[in-house]
Amino acid sequence: MTKLPLGYRKLWWANGIDNVGNGAFVTAMPLLAVTVTRDPRLVSLVAAAGYVPWLLLSLPAGAWADRHDRVRLMTRAQLSQAAVAGAVALLVAGHQATVVLLVLTAVALGAGDVVFGTAAQAFLPDVVPKPLLAHANGSLQVVKTVGVQFAGPPLGSALFALAAALPFGLDAVSYAASAALVAKLPRRTHQGTRKAPVVEGLRWLAHHRLLRTLAILLGVNTFCGQLATATLVLLATETLHVSAGGYGVLLAAAAVGSVAGGLVNARVVAKIGPYRALITSLAANAAVFAAIGLSPNAVVLGVLLALNGFVTTLWNVVTVSLRQDLVPAPLLGRVTSVYKLLGWGLIPLGTLTGGFLAAAFGLRAPYPVAGVVRGLALLAALPALTRNRPRYHRPS
Repeated sequence: MTKLPLGYRKLWWANGIDNVGNGAFVTAMPLLAVTVTRDPRLVSLVAAAGYVPWLLLSLPAGAWADRHDRVRLMTRAQLSQAAVAGAVALLVAGHQATVVLLVLTAVALGAGDVVFGTAAQAFLPDVVPKPLLAHANGSLQVVKTVGVQFAGPPLGSALFALAAALPFGLDAVSYAASAALVAKLPRRTHQGTRKAPVVEGLRWLAHHRLLRTLAILLGVNTFCGQLATATLVLLATETLHVSAGGYGVLLAAAAVGSVAGGLVNARVVAKIGPYRALITSLAANAAVFAAIGLSPNAVVLGVLLALNGFVTTLWNVVTVSLRQDLVPAPLLGRVTSVYKLLGWGLIPLGTLTGGFLAAAFGLRAPYPVAGVVRGLALLAALPALTRNRPRYHRPS
């Protein structure tokens, strides 16, 4: 991070603090849900509620990010989340938790994530030179993985064991601390337009062949990823006879691969270019998913999950960096919001489809299906990824 400017470093620290609190929250939320109700339908409802804002608010959030000051928008979103998490902590401490409260909490905090995440991605090119975007996005991916998958979950479960309200209190504090850092970020040099209709971003994206193709690929990849991993715990524990602790090790392997992808992505892109990096990561991802379905034991599965984490992070960082490089600044919020909608909105559908395939054809079945669909999508996208490609700023 020595080459990156001070404004980025503040945003990096804000994300790191926020992600630790978020990791604690996502671990504590289902634990709290099962103390309130044993009905699996209601527990699933709580889990699904957090995705609703991505379906309803992604496109409006993009317009807000282009219309208003992005720093102020991020700050207000996180302060609102801090207030919600703090109120929930008090209610849980007073033994007032209900399913309705948990659903509303998931929706409210999810809405804040939509606004903050969209504005943050649109804001990044305001403080990071374009040749450094791949490095900056990779570092953000690393700190997110460390916070959400490594540091936050054990902290959240430990605090929950002490007192159910504590993880939510930690989440509130992390939001407030992150907001304090975000508020000190420099303002963007250009002014937002008072009229920023969503359709303008959609129209621009529809006419940009490469970014339109990447948006469609994102939707396909998200759907296939959820289709495959929705029943991963069953494949590991029932088919490969992995213990609960062993399953945690498998998830850690995937996270380690993701961290590695975030650390080396800029060097990969600098050496082979973003388009070759995209094609390589997509091809490897399709092959890995097909291979996971054939895993003979937990060791092979862990290696494949680590490789999947690596290439998935490489794909994510390259697509985000290309978007930030190629989209005009006044449109970046709205174009980003389309990607957010496709990236998060298809998660429930992919999860349901994966469960159906596993129930109908066996626990290994979703993986080759996901691999084949991703492979076919890559073949269809190759012309856009190999011909008449727009110029980009090569990472320095």
